[in-house]
Amino acid sequence: MADWNFIRSQPPRLRAALELYVETSDIRLAQRVSGLILEDFIELIKKAGIRTGL
Repeated sequence: MADWNFIRSQPPRLRAALELYVETSDIRLAQRVSGLILEDFIELIKKAGIRTGL
């Protein structure tokens, strides 16, 4: 599950990182793509409504 409206509203780099995370569950790779520090990327995942084991 994810809030696709939220994900699509993000800047291209963050949108790509969130989509990558949804597709692969590779948080480290997606976090590097986003350019955010890990803690901030985790917060973004939560805002996007992506269900994780985090």
